[in-house]
Formats: sequence, C-alpha cells, structure tokens
Amino acid sequence: MRVVFFLSLLLSWSSLATGQQTTQAGPKPARVSVTATALEVEVGQQLQFAALGYDEKDSKIEGKPSAWFASPFDLAYSDESGNVTFTAPGEVKVGAIINGKSGSVTVKVRPQAVARIELTGPATPIPVGLGLTLSAVTKMSNGDPRTDVQVQWTSLQPTLASVDAAGLVTGIAAGKATIQASAGSAKASITIDVVRNPVVRLSVEPKTATARSGEVLRFKVVASGEKDAPIPSPAVRWAVSGDGAIIEADGGFVAEKPGSFVVTAVSGDRAAVATVTVNPRDVARELEVVGRTPQEEFQVAEQWIIGNYAYVTSIMAGRLWIYDISNPAKPVKVDSLPFDARVINDFSTTPDGKIGVLTREGASNRKNGIVFLDLADPAHPKVLSEYTETVTGGVHSAYIDSHYVYLTDDATGSLRVIDFADPKMPKEVARWQPQNPLAREMKTSGGETVVGGRMLHDVQAVDGLLYMGYWRDGLIVLDIGKGIKGGRPENPQFVSQLRFNYTELYGPGWLAGAHSVFRYKNYVFLGDEVFPAEFDLSSKARIPTKGIVHVVDVSDIFNPREVAEYEVPEAGAHNMWVENDVMYIGYYSGGARAVDVSGELRGNLYRQGREMSRLWTGDARGFRPNIPFTWGAQPHKGLIYFNDVHTGLWVTRMVDPKDRGK
Repeated sequence: MRVVFFLSLLLSWSSLATGQQTTQAGPKPARVSVTATALEVEVGQQLQFAALGYDEKDSKIEGKPSAWFASPFDLAYSDESGNVTFTAPGEVKVGAIINGKSGSVTVKVRPQAVARIELTGPATPIPVGLGLTLSAVTKMSNGDPRTDVQVQWTSLQPTLASVDAAGLVTGIAAGKATIQASAGSAKASITIDVVRNPVVRLSVEPKTATARSGEVLRFKVVASGEKDAPIPSPAVRWAVSGDGAIIEADGGFVAEKPGSFVVTAVSGDRAAVATVTVNPRDVARELEVVGRTPQEEFQVAEQWIIGNYAYVTSIMAGRLWIYDISNPAKPVKVDSLPFDARVINDFSTTPDGKIGVLTREGASNRKNGIVFLDLADPAHPKVLSEYTETVTGGVHSAYIDSHYVYLTDDATGSLRVIDFADPKMPKEVARWQPQNPLAREMKTSGGETVVGGRMLHDVQAVDGLLYMGYWRDGLIVLDIGKGIKGGRPENPQFVSQLRFNYTELYGPGWLAGAHSVFRYKNYVFLGDEVFPAEFDLSSKARIPTKGIVHVVDVSDIFNPREVAEYEVPEAGAHNMWVENDVMYIGYYSGGARAVDVSGELRGNLYRQGREMSRLWTGDARGFRPNIPFTWGAQPHKGLIYFNDVHTGLWVTRMVDPKDRGK
C-alpha cells in the first residue's frame, strides 16, 4: 500500500502555529491577543475572531493578521479573515500572526446532540423469563456514533416485558411489548414479541471443543419442544465463564489467551452448557534482517518494490531514490531523481513495471499534482508527463488500476480520477466527494480554491470497488465498475460508509482519522493515523503517535461492520500490506510488525497472540537516533521490505526459530 500523512499540510500548519511564516513588515508585537464572543461552541458553529498586537508597554500597535490558523486542523478551519468553522469536538487552538508574532486562544468544542438512535432487537420472539440485551447506537447528525450519553429505557407495556438501565429486556407475559429508548430529544422504539417458552429440551453443539487463542468457534443450540418437535431458531442468551474470552449473540466464541472456558446458552427457563479448551496460538516467528539500504541524509517516506528495484520517496528532500536489490543483502543506490516538491509522498507502478506515478506536495511553484515516469530502464526513470491542472494544491496518495489513477486532492479533499491511456496526455475524467454541510470552499490569497472540513487520505481499487480512507469520514466504498450501483471509473457511485468517533477513540489534542486501507478476502483493514495537534517534522525530537487498525467485514458490502481490531498500545499504526494470511505493518515507534490474520477475525488481535514477529528499526545513526518510525511494509519474492522514516529500507525474511540449526 502507498499511504502517508498530509506532511506538507502538517508542516504548514505547525509553522503557522509557532509563528515561523514570513509576514509583512512592521513592528513586531510583544504579544498578540486573540478574542471572540465565546470560547465554547458546538460542532457546526462558526465564530469570528479578532487579533490585536501589543508592545512591551501593553500599548496597541498597528498591524493586521497575516495569517489565521486552527489546530488541530481536522477539528476546525479558518478563512483569511479569522472566521472559524468547527467541524469536530475537542479543544481547538485558534491563532493569528501579526508581523511575525503569533498568539492564540483555546476553544472548547462540544459534540453535537444525539440526532437519532438505531435500535437492534432479537430476530425471533423471546420466551417468558428470558432476558436479552437490546443494542442502541446513538448517532449525531453527521452519522458519527456517540457513546458518552446515557440511553434511557422504558417499557410501554411493563406487564408484558421489563427493561433495565442497560437495555436488558425480559419477557414477563405473552404479547407484544414496545420498548422505547431516548437520549436527549432523540427517541426510537422497537416491538418485542413475547411468547410462552416453546423449548422443552436444549443442548449446545459442539459439546466440547478445542481451539487456539484467537480462533473463532461457532456454537449453536439444538432445541426441541413438545413431542420432540424441532425449534429451528430459538431466542438464546449466550454467556461464557473464564478470563479473557467473549461469545457474541450469534454464538461466535473467541479467547484471547489459553485456558478452560464454559459456554452457556439460556432460553427461557432452559439452559445448556459446553466446554472449550484453548491452547496457545504458537505463531511466533522472527524477522531476520537480510540487508539494508545505506543511511540517507534525509527522511524517507514511501516505498515500491518491483522486479529487482526498490523505489523510495523522501520527506523534505524532493527526491526519488532507486535501489538495485538484485542482491537483497546489499541494496545499491543506482539513481536519485530530483523534483520540485517539499514532500514526495507516494510512488507506485503499473503491474508490468513500465510506468510509474509519483505524487507531490509543497512545490515551490505551487504546481504539485502527479508525475508519470517512463520505466523502460527501471534503474533510471525518465519523466513522461505531469498532471497538475486540477490538483495544484497537492496530491497525497494515488492508486493505479488499469489505465486510471485514483488520487487524493489535498486542497479540496476530493477524489480525482485521471485517465492515462496516453501517458503523455493524462486527463481528469471524474471527481467525487462526500456531502458534508460543514465543508465549504474558500479562496486563498493566491487565488486557489481550498475546502475546509474534508480530507481524503488513501485509496485502493479492488475488483471494481474503490475503498477510501476518508479521515474523519471513515471508510467509504465506491462502485467503479463492479456493477452493483452502475459505477465506472468515469462515474464513481457511492456504495456504503462506516463512520467512527475519533474524539472518543483518542481523546482531545490529536489529529486523528482513517488513513490506510487494504482489502483482503472479506475484510478491509482500515488504519487510523493519530498525531499530536502540533509537531515539528524537521526536529530530532520524538513524535508520539497513536492509532489502531480496524478490521471491517465487507461480506455485505452495503453494510460494512467492524469485527476486530489490532492495536499496539504504545505506538501508532501506519501502512500495511496483507498477503498469505499475514498482515505486515509499519507501526511507527512500535517498529515493524507481522500479524497472523488467518481464519475468521473477531476481537482484539493483539491480545489473542496473533502477533508473529516484531523488529526494532531504530539506529544510532538514524535521523532521530535510536527511535524507529516504521512507515510501511511490502512482501516481495519471499522477503519483506520495511521502510523506516529515520533509518531507510530494511530487507527481512520471516523465520521460524524452531528451524534454526536444521
């Protein structure tokens, strides 16, 4: 995969926040005061801010703001007059720069009120005496879930069914009972059928089972009524005893660690049990270092491995490095191409390796876009053409599928589709963006159009569907030729979306959103990237990160749902590549990781012992000494290539320690 953070945008906002931008001439204030009519707002509101500069005697000086900023920039954005729109809850620093001096004020942004409640109840009638928990998902108007509100439950027919504060509804007498859930002004209701318990006999299959940690077992009940008449789908409440295991409403069981567990199924006044013995997963391997590229002077970014060559992009250097990896133990740099770009985020090639596509951000001439390269001589690429016409604001990521490039537009947060059937004459054939009432167009001082409140981070095209990591908008799926919504590359059509509440996931003070996507089998691995609101990428200081990988089941492509997650608690996720049931991933300060993703996935993969191996990619000679910052991974010809921002490219192989010495 080819994913990076919006580095040039981050650099711009970080320098604004610290007053490092060149500003107009005039006396430099001793302080800058930023004010507004309120310092607490709700998501969706706008506030007009004002800024004044004061000298050392606290007298007002002449000077207007040369720039306004809001940080984190994915929670709010400002136009050039200090009018700020707040797009997500948390704490936002709003600031201005006057003659080289910055000042700011912190605004508390409340989440929107709950707009609707989505209720899910049992698919079958519940028998008298059985208690089942109803699911209530509270959502705001933008579709983000909100879990910090208490749902109030009420039974409108308490003689038929009761409901407690946790949403556990219990059948009391036969009939139809309406259960109502409310949160603020939002209300929803569901009708529950209560019946006399038809179950006379109940058993669980299998009666006994053995599994490894992380392996999903599916239990089912066998029920019969009077005269042994089978009951195909009785209402059942599942429970499990034992530390570190779960069983879900469909009978799916998974344990995080070895041990003995008892599974219980209850239907009315009938109960049955089964036992499970869970053994260690035993997938531990080692990532053995085969070779490394020489340490570069600058930070590296993305990698693309094809044939006998590795292509590596750069941060702050504006270069594409080419390495001959014919001997993986000793990669040799054979060329280095300069480009007008502050950051070269992404590079990939067509499957035949004949054409490469490179993305640019932060060009001095403000013409970023993408560059097409002729790879007839793979060691020495030549520029074929550029495409900048509609994406001068910068391109973060791109994905090649057939003769189309699906790319992200930094300035507007939209998807662009570029047709390069003639690579010397590429042309835009489509664009797409989600509807967002908080996103609006603004003109910069240079006359460019930018959109605040919307960001697209990563794209992947697989079998006629486009999967997009749309930052705060979560996972979005488009039809680009699958045939389920009439979409094609020239006319992408919306299929589905899965949203997350990133403020609840990571807390205030962080840039956080969906960044990397990788489709494998019936899952989409969706990685969150989480950075501090402000940091200096050029500094040698450690940059803390967070972020998990959501495992999303897309078997029903119209209703994607999260079923599992992988998280390294002390580090942050970045790029992943999944092949042969192994997820290889760069986990920033957590180093290189390999994770067993075989079989059905549920629960917390990290705690289930699915992690196969890890590699510390720090180096005393690194850009930040002894601190790994692993970017991503790519398997190739039986080896795994990990690229680290601080230390370059690592060539590794997976080995079983049991095989050593054989």
